[in-house]
Amino acid sequence: MDFFIRDAYAQGGGGGDPTFSFIMLIALFAVFYFVLIRPQSKRQKEHRAMVAGLSKGDEVVTNGGLLGKITNVGDSFVTVEIADGLEVKVQRPSVAALMPKGTIKSG
Repeated sequence: MDFFIRDAYAQGGGGGDPTFSFIMLIALFAVFYFVLIRPQSKRQKEHRAMVAGLSKGDEVVTNGGLLGKITNVGDSFVTVEIADGLEVKVQRPSVAALMPKGTIKSG
């Protein structure tokens, strides 16, 4: 069968320039940093600042999708009124977004 298919042999030689490989590795890390890591850390910083600035009367949306008005602010928890006379207590970090005033009445 050797006369139908020739044997394939690996070419001799090195694996390329190691300096070029190192530069490509650095470039790949830089791309990951600017595309993935930096925007994520920026969003985390903005969320921490928003959570720290929560106050009574703010209209918020929780991670569960509940829209309500903050009636009480504690160290770890906030109380959110989601309907007349219906309040739920949620952790501060579970507040996803701060809404503009009047969002509840227009919705």
